[in-house]
Amino acid sequence: MTLTDTELLNANILIVDDQLAHVHLLERLLRDTGYVKVATTIDPQEVCALHRKNHYDLILLDLQMPLLDGFGVMEGLQVDAEDGVLPVIALTAQPGHKLRALQAGARDFINKPFDIVEVKLRIRHMLEVRLLYKMLEAHSHELEDTVRARTAELRQSEERFRRLTELASDWYWEQNERGTFTQVSGPVFETLGMGIPSFLGPPGASELAGWDETARAQLQDKIAARQPFLDFAFSRIDGKGARQYFRVSGEPMFDEACRFTGYRGIGAEVGPGLYAQQPLL
Repeated sequence: MTLTDTELLNANILIVDDQLAHVHLLERLLRDTGYVKVATTIDPQEVCALHRKNHYDLILLDLQMPLLDGFGVMEGLQVDAEDGVLPVIALTAQPGHKLRALQAGARDFINKPFDIVEVKLRIRHMLEVRLLYKMLEAHSHELEDTVRARTAELRQSEERFRRLTELASDWYWEQNERGTFTQVSGPVFETLGMGIPSFLGPPGASELAGWDETARAQLQDKIAARQPFLDFAFSRIDGKGARQYFRVSGEPMFDEACRFTGYRGIGAEVGPGLYAQQPLL
C-alpha cells in the first residue's frame, strides 16, 4: 500500500493560531509546497466544530492562545476522535510545553520561531502516517464488507442447493463425523422407516433386517475411506415382503482446516431397471 504525491498534497489541513502573521506564514509555506486544501482560523473556539464538519487530516495548533489555549482545544477534540488519534501538530515556543502537548494527544510538535525545513519535514511525515492509516482502515472495512457479501452469497447458494436437491431427489441427508444423522429431509422415513440411518451409519440390530448386506458393506467402506459416491444402488425387502430399490449419492464435508466433518447427500427410490444400471465408482 503506497501513498502518491497527489494524495499527499490533497490532504485536508487546518492552521490554528491567534497571530495572523503566523497563520499567513504557514499558509503560504504549505501552498508553495503544493498543498491545495489549506484552511485557517484565528479563533480556537471554532476548531472542534470545524473538525467535525471537515475531518481534517492535519491540524497545526498553536498552544498559547487567549480564551482557549491549545490544550483546551485538544481536550475538546478528544471527545469526537473516532479512532482515538488526534491529527495534531502542536506549535510552541515553550520547551516545557512539548511533553505536555504529547501527553494531551498531539502527535508531534514544531518549534517557534519556525524553521522552514523542519516545518516541511514534520508536516509531510505526519501526513504520510495519517493518510496511510486511513487507507489501511478503509481497506479493512472493504474487506469486511466483501466477507459479509460473500458469506451471504454462500448462504444463498447453499439454500438453492438444498432446494434443488429436494426437487431432484426423494430425500436429502447429512451426518456428522461420527456417523450420526444431523439432518434428513423429504419422505425418507415414510419410504424407508428408520432404515436409512442403519444403512449409511452404524448398524442397529432391529433395523438391518431386509437390507442388502453386501451393498451396505461396500458403502460403509467408501464412507470410512472418505470417498464420494454417485448413484450407489442398494435394495431391501419391506415389511410386506416386496423388494424396494434405491440409489444414494454422497460427498464428504471438510471445514476450513481440512478436517472431516461428515457427509451429505441425496437419495431416491427407483425402479428395477434403473437399479440394474450401476455406475462405475
